[in-house]
Amino acid sequence: MRYRRQRASHPNHERWLVSYADFVTLLFAFFVVMYSTAQVDQRKVGRLALAIQVAFQQLGVFPASTTQVPVNMDEPMPFNPVQAIENAKRTVALGRIVPPNEPPSAEENATLNELRHDLEKALSAEILRHEVDVRNVPDGLVISLREIGFFASGSAAIEAGSLPAFSRIATLLQQRAFRIRIEGHTDDSPIHTAQFASNWELSTGRATELVRLLIVRFGFAPERLSAAGYAQYHPIASNETPDGRAQNRRVDIVILGRTAKSSPFLR
Repeated sequence: MRYRRQRASHPNHERWLVSYADFVTLLFAFFVVMYSTAQVDQRKVGRLALAIQVAFQQLGVFPASTTQVPVNMDEPMPFNPVQAIENAKRTVALGRIVPPNEPPSAEENATLNELRHDLEKALSAEILRHEVDVRNVPDGLVISLREIGFFASGSAAIEAGSLPAFSRIATLLQQRAFRIRIEGHTDDSPIHTAQFASNWELSTGRATELVRLLIVRFGFAPERLSAAGYAQYHPIASNETPDGRAQNRRVDIVILGRTAKSSPFLR
């Protein structure tokens, strides 16, 4: 009787493909679930945003928005056109925090002219050195403090030598109850330091530094004050000449032509 010779068995080197295929299938299922969950959450958030916006409009808190409601409510709410709050316009419209700017009355104009006369007398030396400029504007009166007399280049800290002049300004402003807006301005030379990444930060820093001094050192009521930084975008002279650039590097103290009044929304 003949016996067949059995062939030697060889190991299967492709068994890993089964495990790999299972892994890929599970990974695909995982990402499908994650994608589906994200879509559901986005729809829920979109519906919530729309519901809140409609509720506020019905209560009359905010004016009606120009946002178009999606035709298919199952689709996510487009967030880009959602206008939750139009900060500047609506804050003014509500009249709660920032009262609207109105032209000075005849009585206020008389007081502002008297204040300008007192300021020009008290700051005559600084005006002659072109460190300070006082001028009337539609909003009221502007005291322009040039960088050359009050700040070191690239710094928001007021110079110690200019504190007496600033003290004379603060003393005269304390005697009238006008609202005050401090505006920082620069020329168009870019700045990038460890403290200030751009002219926006520098101009805002100088404005808020003067607000801090008026509150801490001179006892001004905070509700009388506001601060703004405009960087190089509101020049009063050409940046093509050194003199024009020097005029643009300034902090404007704007005495608004409206007396500060107490508000039930300010505590």
